[in-house]
Amino acid sequence: MTEQPDPAGAPAPRPRTRLLLVLAAAVLALDLVSKLVVVATVERGEDIRVLGGALYLTHLRNTGAAFSFAEGFTIVFTVVALAVVAVIVRTARRLFSTGWAVALGLVLGGAVGNLIDRIFREPGFLRGGVVDFLSVFGPDGEVWPVFNVADSAIVCGGVLGAGLALRGIDFDGSRAGDEEPAEAA
Repeated sequence: MTEQPDPAGAPAPRPRTRLLLVLAAAVLALDLVSKLVVVATVERGEDIRVLGGALYLTHLRNTGAAFSFAEGFTIVFTVVALAVVAVIVRTARRLFSTGWAVALGLVLGGAVGNLIDRIFREPGFLRGGVVDFLSVFGPDGEVWPVFNVADSAIVCGGVLGAGLALRGIDFDGSRAGDEEPAEAA
């Protein structure tokens, strides 16, 4: 895709697809590496206190959604994750907003990270339990449910996306009602 100047002489905005994919790959790599380390070094149910008890490493498996909601519906969540990935990949072509590229990159990386667990981890194909291991302010999710890097990325991307939507910023960087792309998007 070549940049074509607009009538005012400014170069056309460039798609933010590369940013989305690089961020998604970074999130995925961090998620996979962290899960591999936890599975190799922390026994299931073991609690390792770090940061003076502000964080515990607690190796659990989650076959439900966030906060262990709807356990036993792993196949449904796998299909939902596949749909999310497909929609984000399809949207990437018309993505010119840096903010949306970051938001969708975080969600894509996190969705793929948890999807890999659901596909390949025990008890079997499409029924695997997601490795969760971060517990804040108490062991075993006493204060806050146990989560992982992918979950954090999905939540941060979702919050950023909601903020962009509330501000009226579209995927192309324009604001609702504007004809020109937003500069700060």
